Amino acid sequence: MALKTLSTFLSPLSLPHHHHSNSNLKFIKFSTRPTLILCKSTVVPDTQSESEGTGAAAPTRGDRFLEIQQAKEAAKIVLREIKKTKKKKKEKVLKVNMAVSSCYGCGAPLQTSESDAPGYVDLNTYELKKKHHQLRTVLCGRCRLLSHGHMLTAVGGNGGYSGGKQFISADDLREKLSHLRHEKALIVKLVDVVDFNGSFLARVRELAGANPIILVVTKVDLLPKGTDLNCVGDWVVEATIKKKLNVLSVHLTSSKSLAGIAGVASEIQKEKKGRDVYILGSANVGKSAFINALLKTMAERDPAAAMAQRYMPIQSAVPGTTLGPIQIDAFLSGGKLHDTPGVHLHHRQAAVVHAEDLPALAPQNRLRGQSFPVASENGIADEFISNGLNGFSIFWGGLVRVDVLKVLPDTQLTFYGPKSLQIHIVPTDKAYEFYQKELGVLLTPPTGKDRAEGWKGLEIERLLKIKFEDAERPASDIAISGLGWITVEPICRSLIKSNINLEEISEELHLAVHVPRPVEVFIRSPMPVSKAGAEWYQYRELTEKEQEVRPKWYC
Repeated sequence: MALKTLSTFLSPLSLPHHHHSNSNLKFIKFSTRPTLILCKSTVVPDTQSESEGTGAAAPTRGDRFLEIQQAKEAAKIVLREIKKTKKKKKEKVLKVNMAVSSCYGCGAPLQTSESDAPGYVDLNTYELKKKHHQLRTVLCGRCRLLSHGHMLTAVGGNGGYSGGKQFISADDLREKLSHLRHEKALIVKLVDVVDFNGSFLARVRELAGANPIILVVTKVDLLPKGTDLNCVGDWVVEATIKKKLNVLSVHLTSSKSLAGIAGVASEIQKEKKGRDVYILGSANVGKSAFINALLKTMAERDPAAAMAQRYMPIQSAVPGTTLGPIQIDAFLSGGKLHDTPGVHLHHRQAAVVHAEDLPALAPQNRLRGQSFPVASENGIADEFISNGLNGFSIFWGGLVRVDVLKVLPDTQLTFYGPKSLQIHIVPTDKAYEFYQKELGVLLTPPTGKDRAEGWKGLEIERLLKIKFEDAERPASDIAISGLGWITVEPICRSLIKSNINLEEISEELHLAVHVPRPVEVFIRSPMPVSKAGAEWYQYRELTEKEQEVRPKWYC
Protein backbone atom coordinates (compact mmCIF):
# COMPACT_ATOMS: atom_id res chain seq x y z
CA MET A 1 0.00 0.00 0.00
CA ALA A 2 1.45 3.34 -1.01
CA LEU A 3 2.22 5.76 1.79
CA LYS A 4 -0.05 8.79 1.95
CA THR A 5 0.97 12.28 2.94
CA LEU A 6 -1.17 14.66 4.94
CA SER A 7 -1.68 16.73 1.81
CA THR A 8 -3.98 14.03 0.42
CA PHE A 9 -6.54 15.02 3.01
CA LEU A 10 -6.64 18.63 1.87
CA SER A 11 -10.05 19.92 0.81
CA PRO A 12 -10.65 23.00 -1.35
CA LEU A 13 -11.25 26.13 0.68
CA SER A 14 -13.89 28.68 -0.16
CA LEU A 15 -12.63 31.60 -2.19
CA PRO A 16 -13.61 35.26 -1.79
CA HIS A 17 -16.20 36.69 -4.13
CA HIS A 18 -14.06 39.74 -4.80
CA HIS A 19 -10.52 38.37 -4.91
CA HIS A 20 -8.41 35.26 -4.49
CA SER A 21 -5.90 35.05 -1.66
CA ASN A 22 -2.98 32.63 -1.32
CA SER A 23 -2.41 30.87 2.00
CA ASN A 24 1.16 30.06 3.07
CA LEU A 25 0.17 27.00 5.05
CA LYS A 26 2.82 24.38 5.72
CA PHE A 27 1.74 20.84 6.36
CA ILE A 28 3.81 18.07 7.93
CA LYS A 29 4.03 14.83 6.03
CA PHE A 30 3.27 11.69 7.98
CA SER A 31 2.73 8.07 7.15
CA THR A 32 0.90 5.19 8.76
CA ARG A 33 1.23 1.45 8.42
CA PRO A 34 -1.64 -0.48 6.91
CA THR A 35 -4.06 -1.50 9.64
CA LEU A 36 -6.07 -4.71 9.59
CA ILE A 37 -9.73 -3.82 10.20
CA LEU A 38 -12.06 -6.56 11.41
CA CYS A 39 -15.68 -5.66 10.63
CA LYS A 40 -17.95 -6.80 13.44
CA SER A 41 -21.50 -5.58 13.85
CA THR A 42 -21.09 -5.60 17.63
CA VAL A 43 -18.18 -3.17 17.70
CA VAL A 44 -19.20 0.32 18.86
CA PRO A 45 -16.61 3.07 19.44
CA ASP A 46 -16.45 3.83 23.15
CA THR A 47 -15.46 7.45 22.63
CA GLN A 48 -18.93 8.46 21.46
CA SER A 49 -20.81 9.00 24.72
CA GLU A 50 -23.70 10.84 23.12
CA SER A 51 -26.00 9.80 20.28
CA GLU A 52 -25.25 11.43 16.95
CA GLY A 53 -28.70 10.76 15.55
CA THR A 54 -30.08 8.25 13.10
CA GLY A 55 -31.02 8.19 9.45
CA ALA A 56 -29.17 8.59 6.18
CA ALA A 57 -27.16 11.61 7.34
CA ALA A 58 -25.92 9.96 10.56
CA PRO A 59 -22.27 8.80 10.77
CA THR A 60 -21.85 5.08 10.11
CA ARG A 61 -19.85 2.81 12.38
CA GLY A 62 -17.15 2.81 9.74
CA ASP A 63 -17.03 6.63 9.76
CA ARG A 64 -16.72 6.68 13.54
CA PHE A 65 -13.99 4.02 13.48
CA LEU A 66 -11.99 6.05 10.94
CA GLU A 67 -12.38 9.22 13.02
CA ILE A 68 -10.98 7.41 16.06
CA GLN A 69 -8.04 6.01 14.05
CA GLN A 70 -7.28 9.45 12.61
CA ALA A 71 -7.41 11.01 16.06
CA LYS A 72 -4.94 8.42 17.41
CA GLU A 73 -2.52 8.97 14.53
CA ALA A 74 -2.89 12.74 14.94
CA ALA A 75 -2.07 12.44 18.64
CA LYS A 76 1.20 10.69 17.86
CA ILE A 77 2.22 13.46 15.47
CA VAL A 78 1.30 16.18 17.94
CA LEU A 79 3.34 14.55 20.71
CA ARG A 80 6.38 14.30 18.43
CA GLU A 81 6.09 17.96 17.49
CA ILE A 82 5.76 19.02 21.13
CA LYS A 83 8.95 17.15 22.00
CA LYS A 84 10.80 18.87 19.14
CA THR A 85 9.54 22.28 20.23
CA LYS A 86 10.62 21.77 23.85
CA LYS A 87 14.18 21.00 22.74
CA LYS A 88 14.40 24.31 20.86
CA LYS A 89 12.76 26.64 23.37
CA LYS A 90 10.59 26.62 26.44
CA GLU A 91 6.88 26.39 25.84
CA LYS A 92 5.00 29.69 25.84
CA VAL A 93 3.47 30.63 29.20
CA LEU A 94 -0.28 30.02 29.14
CA LYS A 95 -2.49 33.08 29.34
CA VAL A 96 -5.22 31.10 31.10
CA ASN A 97 -4.67 30.01 34.68
CA MET A 98 -4.65 26.22 34.48
CA ALA A 99 -3.79 25.64 38.18
CA VAL A 100 -7.35 24.45 38.71
CA SER A 101 -8.67 21.88 36.25
CA SER A 102 -11.82 22.85 34.41
CA CYS A 103 -14.71 21.04 32.73
CA TYR A 104 -13.91 20.68 29.04
CA GLY A 105 -17.58 21.26 28.19
CA CYS A 106 -18.16 24.64 29.84
CA GLY A 107 -14.83 25.79 31.31
CA ALA A 108 -16.13 25.92 34.91
CA PRO A 109 -13.52 24.96 37.56
CA LEU A 110 -14.07 21.37 38.73
CA GLN A 111 -15.38 21.03 42.28
CA THR A 112 -16.84 18.24 44.43
CA SER A 113 -18.72 20.16 47.15
CA GLU A 114 -21.87 21.74 45.58
CA SER A 115 -23.84 19.30 43.46
CA ASP A 116 -26.18 22.01 42.08
CA ALA A 117 -23.36 24.32 41.00
CA PRO A 118 -21.41 24.36 37.70
CA GLY A 119 -18.29 22.21 37.60
CA TYR A 120 -19.54 19.56 40.03
CA VAL A 121 -17.99 16.09 39.77
CA ASP A 122 -18.53 13.09 42.04
CA LEU A 123 -15.63 12.83 44.50
CA ASN A 124 -14.77 9.24 43.57
CA THR A 125 -14.73 10.11 39.87
CA TYR A 126 -12.60 13.19 40.53
CA GLU A 127 -10.02 11.24 42.56
CA LEU A 128 -9.83 8.45 39.96
CA LYS A 129 -9.35 10.87 37.07
CA LYS A 130 -6.80 12.88 39.05
CA LYS A 131 -4.84 9.73 39.86
CA HIS A 132 -4.57 8.86 36.18
CA HIS A 133 -3.91 12.50 35.09
CA GLN A 134 -7.17 12.59 33.11
CA LEU A 135 -8.92 15.63 34.62
CA ARG A 136 -8.91 17.33 31.24
CA THR A 137 -11.33 14.63 30.03
CA VAL A 138 -13.94 15.29 32.74
CA LEU A 139 -17.42 16.61 31.91
CA CYS A 140 -19.26 18.20 34.86
CA GLY A 141 -22.77 17.21 35.96
CA ARG A 142 -24.39 20.39 34.61
CA CYS A 143 -22.91 19.83 31.14
CA ARG A 144 -24.22 16.26 31.10
CA LEU A 145 -27.72 17.55 31.79
CA LEU A 146 -27.37 20.31 29.18
CA SER A 147 -26.31 17.74 26.58
CA HIS A 148 -29.57 15.89 27.24
CA GLY A 149 -31.75 18.97 26.68
CA HIS A 150 -32.16 20.24 30.26
CA MET A 151 -32.39 24.05 30.54
CA LEU A 152 -30.05 24.96 33.39
CA THR A 153 -29.03 28.61 33.54
CA ALA A 154 -26.01 29.53 35.63
CA VAL A 155 -25.75 33.27 35.06
CA GLY A 156 -27.50 35.51 37.56
CA GLY A 157 -30.12 37.83 36.08
CA ASN A 158 -30.64 35.70 32.98
CA GLY A 159 -33.28 33.11 32.26
CA GLY A 160 -35.71 34.61 34.75
CA TYR A 161 -33.49 33.98 37.78
CA SER A 162 -32.13 36.62 40.15
CA GLY A 163 -29.10 34.49 40.97
CA GLY A 164 -27.59 32.87 44.04
CA LYS A 165 -24.34 31.47 45.40
CA GLN A 166 -24.24 28.85 42.65
CA PHE A 167 -24.65 31.49 39.95
CA ILE A 168 -22.00 33.46 38.11
CA SER A 169 -22.65 37.12 37.37
CA ALA A 170 -22.51 38.53 33.85
CA ASP A 171 -19.88 41.03 35.06
CA ASP A 172 -17.69 38.16 36.29
CA LEU A 173 -17.83 36.54 32.85
CA ARG A 174 -16.94 39.80 31.13
CA GLU A 175 -14.02 40.30 33.54
CA LYS A 176 -12.57 36.96 32.39
CA LEU A 177 -12.12 38.55 28.95
CA SER A 178 -10.54 41.80 30.17
CA HIS A 179 -6.98 40.58 29.54
CA LEU A 180 -7.56 40.38 25.78
CA ARG A 181 -7.09 44.08 25.11
CA HIS A 182 -3.57 43.90 26.58
CA GLU A 183 -2.43 40.90 24.54
CA LYS A 184 -1.48 40.28 20.94
CA ALA A 185 -4.20 37.98 19.68
CA LEU A 186 -6.43 37.29 16.70
CA ILE A 187 -10.12 37.83 17.50
CA VAL A 188 -12.84 35.87 15.73
CA LYS A 189 -16.02 37.79 16.53
CA LEU A 190 -19.37 36.06 16.00
CA VAL A 191 -22.67 37.80 15.18
CA ASP A 192 -26.09 36.13 14.82
CA VAL A 193 -27.64 37.10 11.48
CA VAL A 194 -31.16 36.77 12.93
CA ASP A 195 -30.24 39.18 15.75
CA PHE A 196 -27.54 41.20 14.01
CA ASN A 197 -27.91 44.42 16.01
CA GLY A 198 -28.68 42.79 19.34
CA SER A 199 -25.70 40.40 19.23
CA PHE A 200 -23.06 42.70 17.73
CA LEU A 201 -21.42 43.75 21.05
CA ALA A 202 -21.47 47.53 20.91
CA ARG A 203 -18.43 47.81 23.22
CA VAL A 204 -16.35 45.14 21.51
CA ARG A 205 -13.33 47.48 21.34
CA GLU A 206 -13.14 47.45 25.15
CA LEU A 207 -12.64 43.69 24.97
CA ALA A 208 -10.57 43.27 21.80
CA GLY A 209 -8.44 46.41 22.07
CA ALA A 210 -6.48 47.06 18.87
CA ASN A 211 -6.31 43.36 17.93
CA PRO A 212 -7.42 42.46 14.38
CA ILE A 213 -10.92 40.98 14.03
CA ILE A 214 -12.36 38.38 11.68
CA LEU A 215 -16.12 38.95 11.68
CA VAL A 216 -18.16 35.74 11.37
CA VAL A 217 -21.91 36.01 10.74
CA THR A 218 -23.56 32.79 11.92
CA LYS A 219 -26.82 30.96 11.09
CA VAL A 220 -27.17 32.22 7.50
CA ASP A 221 -28.94 28.94 6.74
CA LEU A 222 -31.93 30.42 8.63
CA LEU A 223 -32.43 33.30 6.18
CA PRO A 224 -35.60 33.11 4.05
CA LYS A 225 -35.56 30.92 0.97
CA GLY A 226 -34.31 32.69 -2.14
CA THR A 227 -32.09 35.16 -0.23
CA ASP A 228 -29.12 36.38 -2.30
CA LEU A 229 -26.06 36.20 -0.03
CA ASN A 230 -24.25 38.67 -2.30
CA CYS A 231 -26.71 41.33 -1.17
CA VAL A 232 -26.59 40.23 2.48
CA GLY A 233 -22.78 40.23 2.46
CA ASP A 234 -22.65 43.78 1.13
CA TRP A 235 -25.33 44.83 3.67
CA VAL A 236 -23.28 43.37 6.55
CA VAL A 237 -20.09 45.14 5.40
CA GLU A 238 -21.97 48.46 5.16
CA ALA A 239 -23.25 48.02 8.72
CA THR A 240 -19.81 46.93 9.99
CA ILE A 241 -17.72 49.81 8.63
CA LYS A 242 -19.89 52.21 10.61
CA LYS A 243 -18.57 50.56 13.80
CA LYS A 244 -15.00 51.67 12.96
CA LEU A 245 -13.39 48.39 14.04
CA ASN A 246 -10.19 46.76 12.81
CA VAL A 247 -12.07 44.16 10.74
CA LEU A 248 -9.93 42.09 8.36
CA SER A 249 -12.76 40.26 6.61
CA VAL A 250 -16.41 39.25 6.91
CA HIS A 251 -17.64 35.64 6.56
CA LEU A 252 -21.22 34.41 6.15
CA THR A 253 -21.39 30.95 7.71
CA SER A 254 -23.58 28.10 8.91
CA SER A 255 -22.23 25.78 11.60
CA LYS A 256 -25.01 23.33 10.74
CA SER A 257 -24.23 22.94 7.03
CA LEU A 258 -20.55 24.01 7.34
CA ALA A 259 -21.12 26.67 4.67
CA GLY A 260 -18.35 29.28 4.82
CA ILE A 261 -16.44 27.50 7.62
CA ALA A 262 -13.54 26.46 5.38
CA GLY A 263 -13.03 30.12 4.42
CA VAL A 264 -12.80 31.12 8.08
CA ALA A 265 -10.28 28.33 8.74
CA SER A 266 -8.14 29.56 5.84
CA GLU A 267 -8.30 33.18 7.05
CA ILE A 268 -7.32 32.15 10.59
CA GLN A 269 -4.27 30.23 9.35
CA LYS A 270 -3.29 33.20 7.18
CA GLU A 271 -3.66 35.88 9.87
CA LYS A 272 -2.79 33.92 13.04
CA LYS A 273 0.99 34.39 12.70
CA GLY A 274 1.75 32.44 15.88
CA ARG A 275 -0.81 34.31 18.01
CA ASP A 276 -3.56 32.74 20.06
CA VAL A 277 -7.07 32.84 18.54
CA TYR A 278 -10.07 33.86 20.68
CA ILE A 279 -13.67 33.17 19.70
CA LEU A 280 -15.67 36.13 20.98
CA GLY A 281 -19.39 36.85 20.93
CA SER A 282 -22.55 37.46 22.90
CA ALA A 283 -24.21 34.67 24.86
CA ASN A 284 -26.01 32.10 22.70
CA VAL A 285 -24.63 33.45 19.44
CA GLY A 286 -23.37 29.97 18.50
CA LYS A 287 -19.71 30.00 19.59
CA SER A 288 -19.54 26.35 20.68
CA ALA A 289 -21.33 25.16 17.55
CA PHE A 290 -18.96 27.26 15.42
CA ILE A 291 -15.89 25.82 17.17
CA ASN A 292 -17.13 22.27 16.62
CA ALA A 293 -17.68 23.03 12.93
CA LEU A 294 -14.29 24.74 12.68
CA LEU A 295 -12.45 21.79 14.25
CA LYS A 296 -14.28 19.35 11.99
CA THR A 297 -13.20 21.32 8.92
CA MET A 298 -9.61 21.83 10.11
CA ALA A 299 -9.25 18.15 11.06
CA GLU A 300 -9.03 17.28 7.37
CA ARG A 301 -5.60 18.90 7.16
CA ASP A 302 -4.39 19.54 10.74
CA PRO A 303 -3.83 16.51 13.03
CA ALA A 304 -3.95 18.74 16.12
CA ALA A 305 -7.51 19.76 15.26
CA ALA A 306 -8.42 16.12 14.63
CA MET A 307 -7.23 15.17 18.11
CA ALA A 308 -9.02 18.15 19.69
CA GLN A 309 -12.37 16.88 18.34
CA ARG A 310 -12.48 14.25 21.09
CA TYR A 311 -13.23 16.85 23.78
CA MET A 312 -15.29 19.71 22.39
CA PRO A 313 -17.36 22.42 24.17
CA ILE A 314 -21.00 21.66 25.02
CA GLN A 315 -23.76 23.20 22.86
CA SER A 316 -27.15 24.21 24.28
CA ALA A 317 -29.88 26.84 23.94
CA VAL A 318 -29.07 28.23 27.39
CA PRO A 319 -27.26 31.58 27.35
CA GLY A 320 -24.14 31.14 29.48
CA THR A 321 -23.39 27.52 28.62
CA THR A 322 -19.68 28.37 28.59
CA LEU A 323 -18.67 29.68 32.03
CA GLY A 324 -14.90 29.94 31.70
CA PRO A 325 -12.17 30.07 29.06
CA ILE A 326 -11.65 26.73 27.30
CA GLN A 327 -8.20 26.30 25.78
CA ILE A 328 -8.03 24.00 22.75
CA ASP A 329 -4.82 22.72 21.16
CA ALA A 330 -6.10 23.06 17.61
CA PHE A 331 -3.04 24.25 15.66
CA LEU A 332 0.00 22.12 14.94
CA SER A 333 1.81 25.27 13.78
CA GLY A 334 1.58 26.98 17.20
CA GLY A 335 -0.87 29.12 19.10
CA LYS A 336 -4.03 28.05 20.92
CA LEU A 337 -7.73 28.29 20.14
CA HIS A 338 -9.85 29.69 23.01
CA ASP A 339 -13.59 29.32 23.49
CA THR A 340 -14.67 32.20 25.74
CA PRO A 341 -17.71 32.81 27.95
CA GLY A 342 -20.50 34.56 26.08
CA VAL A 343 -20.89 38.26 26.82
CA HIS A 344 -24.31 38.65 28.45
CA LEU A 345 -26.23 41.63 27.16
CA HIS A 346 -29.01 42.85 29.43
CA HIS A 347 -30.95 44.33 26.50
CA ARG A 348 -31.75 40.98 24.81
CA GLN A 349 -34.99 39.06 25.27
CA ALA A 350 -33.05 36.09 26.73
CA ALA A 351 -32.34 38.20 29.81
CA VAL A 352 -36.03 38.50 30.70
CA VAL A 353 -37.75 35.23 29.73
CA HIS A 354 -37.83 32.12 31.90
CA ALA A 355 -35.15 29.48 31.24
CA GLU A 356 -37.69 26.95 29.98
CA ASP A 357 -38.94 29.46 27.39
CA LEU A 358 -35.46 30.11 25.97
CA PRO A 359 -35.77 27.53 23.14
CA ALA A 360 -38.80 29.47 21.85
CA LEU A 361 -36.50 32.41 21.04
CA ALA A 362 -34.18 30.34 18.83
CA PRO A 363 -35.38 29.68 15.26
CA GLN A 364 -34.82 26.05 14.26
CA ASN A 365 -35.74 26.30 10.59
CA ARG A 366 -35.60 28.77 7.73
CA LEU A 367 -37.39 32.03 8.50
CA ARG A 368 -40.63 32.79 6.70
CA GLY A 369 -41.90 36.32 6.98
CA GLN A 370 -45.45 36.76 8.32
CA SER A 371 -47.04 39.85 6.73
CA PHE A 372 -49.91 42.04 7.92
CA PRO A 373 -52.27 42.85 6.30
CA VAL A 374 -52.19 39.52 4.45
CA ALA A 375 -52.42 39.92 0.68
CA SER A 376 -55.33 38.15 -0.99
CA GLU A 377 -56.60 37.70 -4.53
CA ASN A 378 -58.53 40.96 -4.28
CA GLY A 379 -55.75 42.90 -2.59
CA ILE A 380 -55.59 43.21 1.17
CA ALA A 381 -58.10 41.75 3.60
CA ASP A 382 -61.54 43.39 3.63
CA GLU A 383 -61.27 44.78 7.17
CA PHE A 384 -58.15 46.76 6.18
CA ILE A 385 -59.30 47.89 2.75
CA SER A 386 -60.18 51.45 3.72
CA ASN A 387 -57.75 52.55 6.42
CA GLY A 388 -55.09 49.87 6.38
CA LEU A 389 -53.43 49.03 9.70
CA ASN A 390 -54.20 52.38 11.30
CA GLY A 391 -55.81 51.88 14.70
CA PHE A 392 -54.65 48.26 15.12
CA SER A 393 -52.13 46.62 17.46
CA ILE A 394 -50.06 43.56 16.57
CA PHE A 395 -48.76 41.24 19.32
CA TRP A 396 -45.64 39.12 18.72
CA GLY A 397 -46.15 36.47 21.38
CA GLY A 398 -46.14 38.06 24.83
CA LEU A 399 -42.88 39.88 24.12
CA VAL A 400 -43.70 42.65 21.62
CA ARG A 401 -46.69 44.88 20.87
CA VAL A 402 -46.75 47.23 17.86
CA ASP A 403 -49.37 49.99 17.78
CA VAL A 404 -49.98 51.38 14.31
CA LEU A 405 -50.63 55.09 14.89
CA LYS A 406 -50.32 56.63 11.45
CA VAL A 407 -49.33 54.87 8.23
CA LEU A 408 -50.37 54.82 4.59
CA PRO A 409 -53.35 52.58 3.75
CA ASP A 410 -51.08 50.24 1.77
CA THR A 411 -48.44 49.87 4.51
CA GLN A 412 -47.40 46.29 5.26
CA LEU A 413 -45.44 44.93 8.25
CA THR A 414 -43.53 41.64 7.85
CA PHE A 415 -42.29 39.79 10.95
CA TYR A 416 -39.10 37.67 10.80
CA GLY A 417 -38.41 35.52 13.84
CA PRO A 418 -38.99 32.11 15.47
CA LYS A 419 -42.15 30.33 14.28
CA SER A 420 -43.07 29.36 17.84
CA LEU A 421 -44.04 32.99 18.57
CA GLN A 422 -47.60 33.44 17.36
CA ILE A 423 -48.79 36.79 15.99
CA HIS A 424 -52.20 38.25 16.86
CA ILE A 425 -53.81 41.50 15.69
CA VAL A 426 -56.53 43.39 17.58
CA PRO A 427 -57.94 46.96 17.61
CA THR A 428 -55.68 49.21 19.68
CA ASP A 429 -58.54 50.26 22.01
CA LYS A 430 -58.87 46.59 23.04
CA ALA A 431 -55.15 45.76 23.14
CA TYR A 432 -54.61 46.22 26.90
CA GLU A 433 -57.59 44.05 27.82
CA PHE A 434 -56.52 41.38 25.30
CA TYR A 435 -52.99 41.30 26.72
CA GLN A 436 -54.15 40.91 30.32
CA LYS A 437 -56.53 38.09 29.39
CA GLU A 438 -54.36 36.09 26.99
CA LEU A 439 -50.86 36.50 28.49
CA GLY A 440 -49.47 33.02 29.04
CA VAL A 441 -52.30 31.44 26.99
CA LEU A 442 -52.43 32.77 23.40
CA LEU A 443 -49.58 35.22 24.01
CA THR A 444 -46.51 33.13 24.81
CA PRO A 445 -43.85 33.33 26.10
CA PRO A 446 -44.25 33.56 29.03
CA THR A 447 -45.84 30.13 28.86
CA GLY A 448 -48.58 29.36 31.37
CA LYS A 449 -50.56 31.48 33.80
CA ASP A 450 -48.12 30.77 36.65
CA ARG A 451 -45.23 32.44 34.86
CA ALA A 452 -47.51 35.17 33.54
CA GLU A 453 -48.39 36.22 37.10
CA GLY A 454 -44.75 37.09 37.82
CA TRP A 455 -44.28 38.79 34.45
CA LYS A 456 -43.70 42.53 34.64
CA GLY A 457 -45.21 43.11 31.22
CA LEU A 458 -44.29 45.41 28.33
CA GLU A 459 -42.94 48.31 30.36
CA ILE A 460 -41.04 50.16 27.63
CA GLU A 461 -42.76 52.10 24.84
CA ARG A 462 -40.77 53.55 21.95
CA LEU A 463 -42.43 56.03 19.60
CA LEU A 464 -41.00 55.64 16.09
CA LYS A 465 -41.19 58.12 13.22
CA ILE A 466 -40.06 56.49 10.01
CA LYS A 467 -39.46 58.37 6.76
CA PHE A 468 -39.44 56.79 3.31
CA GLU A 469 -38.25 58.05 -0.03
CA ASP A 470 -38.59 55.13 -2.42
CA ALA A 471 -41.81 53.25 -3.16
CA GLU A 472 -39.81 50.42 -4.71
CA ARG A 473 -38.11 49.34 -1.47
CA PRO A 474 -38.91 48.94 2.27
CA ALA A 475 -38.46 52.00 4.44
CA SER A 476 -36.62 50.29 7.33
CA ASP A 477 -36.36 47.34 9.68
CA ILE A 478 -37.42 47.47 13.33
CA ALA A 479 -35.02 45.05 15.05
CA ILE A 480 -36.03 43.65 18.46
CA SER A 481 -32.92 42.71 20.46
CA GLY A 482 -32.73 38.96 20.98
CA LEU A 483 -35.74 38.08 18.83
CA GLY A 484 -35.77 39.14 15.16
CA TRP A 485 -36.96 42.07 13.08
CA ILE A 486 -40.00 43.69 11.44
CA THR A 487 -39.74 45.05 7.90
CA VAL A 488 -41.81 48.17 7.23
CA GLU A 489 -43.07 48.61 3.66
CA PRO A 490 -45.00 51.91 3.29
CA ILE A 491 -46.39 50.72 -0.03
CA CYS A 492 -46.88 46.96 -0.34
CA ARG A 493 -44.95 45.79 -3.43
CA SER A 494 -47.81 43.55 -4.53
CA LEU A 495 -50.16 46.55 -4.53
CA ILE A 496 -47.99 49.17 -6.23
CA LYS A 497 -50.05 51.13 -8.70
CA SER A 498 -48.58 52.82 -11.72
CA ASN A 499 -50.30 56.12 -10.91
CA ILE A 500 -48.73 56.54 -7.44
CA ASN A 501 -47.18 59.99 -7.00
CA LEU A 502 -44.59 59.67 -4.23
CA GLU A 503 -44.31 63.44 -3.72
CA GLU A 504 -48.00 63.70 -2.93
CA ILE A 505 -48.01 60.92 -0.32
CA SER A 506 -44.54 61.36 1.17
CA GLU A 507 -44.86 61.60 4.93
CA GLU A 508 -43.73 59.98 8.16
CA LEU A 509 -45.01 56.67 9.47
CA HIS A 510 -45.80 56.66 13.19
CA LEU A 511 -45.55 53.45 15.23
CA ALA A 512 -45.34 52.66 18.96
CA VAL A 513 -43.36 49.55 19.97
CA HIS A 514 -43.83 48.05 23.46
CA VAL A 515 -41.21 45.62 24.85
CA PRO A 516 -40.16 44.34 28.31
CA ARG A 517 -37.64 46.35 30.27
CA PRO A 518 -34.73 46.65 29.33
CA VAL A 519 -35.02 45.14 25.81
CA GLU A 520 -33.78 47.49 23.07
CA VAL A 521 -35.36 48.41 19.75
CA PHE A 522 -33.15 49.32 16.76
CA ILE A 523 -34.09 51.15 13.55
CA ARG A 524 -31.84 50.10 10.66
CA SER A 525 -31.72 49.96 6.87
CA PRO A 526 -33.74 46.95 5.65
CA MET A 527 -31.89 43.64 5.30
CA PRO A 528 -32.27 42.32 1.72
CA VAL A 529 -33.85 38.91 2.33
CA SER A 530 -35.91 36.57 0.13
CA LYS A 531 -36.10 36.92 -3.65
CA ALA A 532 -37.63 40.39 -3.36
CA GLY A 533 -34.57 41.66 -1.46
CA ALA A 534 -32.30 41.07 -4.45
CA GLU A 535 -34.69 43.05 -6.64
CA TRP A 536 -34.75 46.26 -4.59
CA TYR A 537 -31.26 46.20 -2.97
CA GLN A 538 -28.89 48.85 -4.33
CA TYR A 539 -25.09 48.61 -4.10
CA ARG A 540 -23.41 51.84 -3.10
CA GLU A 541 -20.84 53.35 -5.45
CA LEU A 542 -17.39 53.17 -3.83
CA THR A 543 -14.37 55.43 -4.25
CA GLU A 544 -10.94 53.91 -4.95
CA LYS A 545 -9.88 54.61 -1.37
CA GLU A 546 -12.99 52.91 0.02
CA GLN A 547 -12.35 49.85 -2.13
CA GLU A 548 -8.82 49.55 -0.71
CA VAL A 549 -9.74 49.73 2.99
CA ARG A 550 -13.17 48.14 2.83
CA PRO A 551 -13.13 44.59 4.30
CA LYS A 552 -13.85 41.79 1.83
CA TRP A 553 -16.68 39.38 2.52
CA TYR A 554 -16.85 35.65 1.89
CA CYS A 555 -19.52 32.95 1.96
